[in-house]
Amino acid sequence: MDSIRLKARAKINLGLDVLGKRDDGYHEVRMIMQTVGIYDRIIIKKIPEDEIRINSNLFFLPVNENNLIYKAARMMKDEYNIKEGVEIDLNKFIPVAAGMAGGSTDAASTLFGMNKIFDLGISQSKLMEMGLKIGADVPYCIMRGTALAEGIGEKLTRLTPMPHCWLIVAKPPINVSTKLVYESLDMGGISKHPDSIMDAIKRGDVEGVAQKMGNVLEDVTIPLYPVIDSIKKQMLKNGAIGAMMSGSGPTVFGIFPDEQTALRCQAVLKAQGEARQVYITETFN
Repeated sequence: MDSIRLKARAKINLGLDVLGKRDDGYHEVRMIMQTVGIYDRIIIKKIPEDEIRINSNLFFLPVNENNLIYKAARMMKDEYNIKEGVEIDLNKFIPVAAGMAGGSTDAASTLFGMNKIFDLGISQSKLMEMGLKIGADVPYCIMRGTALAEGIGEKLTRLTPMPHCWLIVAKPPINVSTKLVYESLDMGGISKHPDSIMDAIKRGDVEGVAQKMGNVLEDVTIPLYPVIDSIKKQMLKNGAIGAMMSGSGPTVFGIFPDEQTALRCQAVLKAQGEARQVYITETFN
């Protein structure tokens, strides 16, 4: 195999709770992660030169060691003494800096793809272990599906797959610093920790999931960027059975009872103009 084409899929958080701050400065979290249908396209090709070349459809993305794809490829080459090089084409569709693990899923796909084209035979658990050295979300992006993430996000437990449902994902034209959001979080000020939604997922109860969703980081991000709350309200007004910010923001997603309702809401959001990118998608397991 000299090349491989991959779909690097995005994630949303159906639940995000912060339990405390660790001595190392990171936060203890408890999250329900879910893969969705939005994806970046990645093509990895072997080249004879001992180089890592990255091409991207977005001019502002780094194509050097500051890109997580590069870090993943370099790790594989160094760890397994790979003398050949790779050329990696990235067509990016997941919104950038959106709380959807776009960079992490690209890195995860690079680890997966290089394992395949160089016939390394690395297990999924080993790939996840390697991915953690790149970022806390990378192991989940290798696993995919519905999962409970604990620790700093690296302790993963696979859950019963989330039942299929239609989603709208909307990103306003702002970027949010995850580091700033966590640094600004007042642990003592968290008034309500999200209820567990795992029982609703296990029952296949989409409405139950929508009602129990929660993200404590909204308490930080929404006051800074009220447009997030405005988009949430528009989704609920236009048929969503639940709407929430994903990760540290600013992306908002809504769960819809059917595709037609989602399509109508998508049209409203596009016409309103508060969100620059509005996608209709679905859960992916």
